[in-house]
Amino acid sequence: MNESYLKLFLRFLRFGFLAWGGPVSQIAMIRQELVEDEKWISSEKFNRVLAVYQALPGPEAHELCVYFGMIARGRIGALLAGLGFMLPGFILMFALSWFYVTYGITSQLFQSVFLGMQPAVAALIIRAVHRIGSHALHQNKWLWTLAILAAFAQFLDVNFLITLLICGFIFALITRGQIRFGFLLLVVSVFSIFYFNFNQFSTPQTIPNTQILETNSLTLFISGLRAGLLTFGGAYTAIPFIQHDAVEVGKWMTNAQFLDGLALSGLLPAPLIIFSTFVGYIGGGAFGAIAMTIGVFAPAFSFTMIGHEYLEKLTENKSIHAFLDGITAGVIGLISVTALGILNETILEMNSFTIFSLALIILFASKSKWSTAWVVLGAGLLGLIFF
Repeated sequence: MNESYLKLFLRFLRFGFLAWGGPVSQIAMIRQELVEDEKWISSEKFNRVLAVYQALPGPEAHELCVYFGMIARGRIGALLAGLGFMLPGFILMFALSWFYVTYGITSQLFQSVFLGMQPAVAALIIRAVHRIGSHALHQNKWLWTLAILAAFAQFLDVNFLITLLICGFIFALITRGQIRFGFLLLVVSVFSIFYFNFNQFSTPQTIPNTQILETNSLTLFISGLRAGLLTFGGAYTAIPFIQHDAVEVGKWMTNAQFLDGLALSGLLPAPLIIFSTFVGYIGGGAFGAIAMTIGVFAPAFSFTMIGHEYLEKLTENKSIHAFLDGITAGVIGLISVTALGILNETILEMNSFTIFSLALIILFASKSKWSTAWVVLGAGLLGLIFF
């Protein structure tokens, strides 16, 4: 890990260029190189570090990059690693935002590439779920049970935080030999999911209806910062808050434009939350895009750069290892349901299924670090042919 600042930055810049497929694929890529291949930390510690970041707001893959930069070269390394990982996505989203405002995205050429890449991105997510799940569950029947429980809860729209806490407590009890209590909590949880309405927990709290009279860099930064502090469990939880500020209150964009930004972010090598750059650009041009992006990513940098020592003690505390392992199993269940939802929305006809199948075969067969980029670009080319 004794890398120069430049080499460290370039390593995570490469990660950023290969960060297709959302957080699952990104985390799997980081794990493969830094944990499996180069042994920066043990596989067990990686699972616990990931579980800690799952419990914190912010994009987990980006936070992991900041974490690895921190253990490699301190706070400067953390800053460089985080910047390297986010810059490709930010630059591409910035350029697409300019193109969208200037020319629009209604051309047949753009739509064909877009339709081709979607099933390939779905394949990336499926491959990543398999890769991460095989490490996190490590053939433990209780962890598999908790993953299934979490998937079932996610399917019924139970609040993710409740699900992950229950998974953590159940596995902690079981690991301490209190199997009866753990099993009882499991039964009660399943019963509650069936017979009680948890929708009140999964609905975001209403943001005070304070009218934003104008969009400037400060208001966009504050909106981004609030979203960055509310992205528990992934960027999807921040969507209602950003949409509320941009569409319902600030009214600097339409709901259709907001959904366009989400769609574009799903095709970029970046955390999904990079769609905030698009929202900021529509609201305040170039400076608005920069301000909102800084606000969104500030918490992801700060937690590690300021509280790294505390987080390290948390991951080394053996008394909470089982709790974190249970959370990790729950996360696998949540991600699996998300992947199935994406498949349901993406694989709509035979051409899409063909692209998805080819991409999945290549991803399982290839061990190249660049396979992700080639799969996505090849899918775009097939989109031009098929669509």
